[in-house]
Amino acid sequence: MQTTPRRMAAAERLPSIQGTRLSALLWVLTLAGAHPSLAGATDTFNLVQSAPGVYVHVGRQLALTVPGHDDVANIGFIVGQQCVAVIDTGGSVAVGRALRAAIGRTTQVPVCYVINTHVHVDHVLGNFAFASDRPSFVGHAELADAMARSANFFMTEYPEDFSGPPIASQVIGPDRLVEHEITLDLGERRIGLRAWPKAHTDCDLTVYDESTGTLWTGDLLFRERLPSVDGSVKGWLAVLAEFEHLHVKLAIPGHGAPTDNLAAAVKPERRYLQLLIGGVREELIAGKPMQEAIGEVGIAEKSHWLLWDGVHQHNVARVYQELEWE
Repeated sequence: MQTTPRRMAAAERLPSIQGTRLSALLWVLTLAGAHPSLAGATDTFNLVQSAPGVYVHVGRQLALTVPGHDDVANIGFIVGQQCVAVIDTGGSVAVGRALRAAIGRTTQVPVCYVINTHVHVDHVLGNFAFASDRPSFVGHAELADAMARSANFFMTEYPEDFSGPPIASQVIGPDRLVEHEITLDLGERRIGLRAWPKAHTDCDLTVYDESTGTLWTGDLLFRERLPSVDGSVKGWLAVLAEFEHLHVKLAIPGHGAPTDNLAAAVKPERRYLQLLIGGVREELIAGKPMQEAIGEVGIAEKSHWLLWDGVHQHNVARVYQELEWE
């Protein structure tokens, strides 16, 4: 998700992408059918077992300006013989507590790790709900600084998403940093964590479950919802080039439906980011200012994505800044 102020736009409209939305719905309903207690729970905390021991809560495709904005990211957990590893915790303490309660209903194995895939509020503000578990909070080597920089923003823009008055101590950053790659043992289950160069943000981390071939991509992969650029568009395209050659059985994106075809899922995002680069470069060559570029670049992509308004303009501005002095 983007870190620009949530009040930057009024109501964002959803373009028509019926096929994509239908596929996401079918994925959730198929998994819910395998777990009868989850079927029909559209107004409660949905939880699906996407692979043995891998549980996913699928976030809603909502803007950050509307009710429910704290529950838009895909979050979940992996259960080993000795430990549970949580992957992202949602955009409020309430969502984090709902996730913690779901873990308690699923297993009595203790939560040893809370892993954040990056700094954005919809993925990290639920960390506080796990403080009493005393887990190790794990993230990219740059995440601690990013969380410290973001604390005031979170408190100012999302005060209702804290537990009681918003205070900085509820913004819990990592105590274990990943410089490149590490492996965590959950008890007869190993998960690999990889820190990526600047892409979606400057602190993107992926989690790979060796037992099931499941890759949690964080926001390096968006589906249906328009990607937001807060790091480097060129770096992001380099990551996607690697994603296309990864052999995984299931990919869980930061937003949108999980997929068993990562290479295909990457293509729409790559197309959009390439269009941003090409369009902004043309504007720069023509000597056009940023505001003019914002109104002209990439408009042909609008019908392919949810939540275009605001996010696309932000993306054009960020790419313009990145490419202006290349």
